[in-house]
Amino acid sequence: MEFSAESPHWLFKRGRIVQTEEQIEKLFGASHVKSAMAELSKSERGDEVDVVKFSELFLGRHFKVVFIGSILFALQQLSGINAVFYFSSTVFKSAGVPSDIGNICVGVINMSGSIIAMILMDRLGRKLLLDGSFLGMAVAMGFQVFAASDILSGSGNLYLSVGGMLLFVLTFSLGAGPVPSLLLSEIFPSRIRAKAMAFCMAVHWVINFFVGLLFLHLLEVLGPQILYAIFGTFCLIATLFVKKNVIETKGKSLQEIEMALLPAD
Repeated sequence: MEFSAESPHWLFKRGRIVQTEEQIEKLFGASHVKSAMAELSKSERGDEVDVVKFSELFLGRHFKVVFIGSILFALQQLSGINAVFYFSSTVFKSAGVPSDIGNICVGVINMSGSIIAMILMDRLGRKLLLDGSFLGMAVAMGFQVFAASDILSGSGNLYLSVGGMLLFVLTFSLGAGPVPSLLLSEIFPSRIRAKAMAFCMAVHWVINFFVGLLFLHLLEVLGPQILYAIFGTFCLIATLFVKKNVIETKGKSLQEIEMALLPAD
């Protein structure tokens, strides 16, 4: 954190103009200081100064965007991704794959997918990546369900199980992993952004905790076939949710996004 820059917006709102200019120069270069300060002044004039209450996130005109953000994070966790990350060693070992090799493969694929997503995000758009990612995760979970059914021979189940696991991680890293955090910062108006992001991240971590806590128990009680089918179902629900509720934000200004999502006062 010592090497991280302070938020210019935060400094500007507190009247620390010199420090704001220093941070903008550090982040973007001296040639961008004047235009960035003008943009901050413009946005500051439009900001409302009253304190936002948490009740406003759920009872007012902002309910829709908070609902979209919190459900996106909930579905991201209910897809089972962190159960895969937390217990990949156990899953790989049960499939006969050395856990260290399996974990290395998961890490490399996750990093590679994230790099590809970074390149594609402004080319294909957020919504397409999200939709395709959740759909791919559902297909990968389908492979896991099929492998758990013992229809194929031992080696066939092994390849299908490991392949499904790695495909799941890859498709997650292409959209469902990186996109929600970026999307939420774009769809939340600046007035509620801090509290809305805090609420959505709380939803994220609470569900993450319970999925990690219950995964091994549910795996033992329900069996892999049913549990992976449940995860795959949540991935399909996420695909439908994205199609119906998420708008494309690529190439749009924050004002255009706000007008598309928020009802008029």
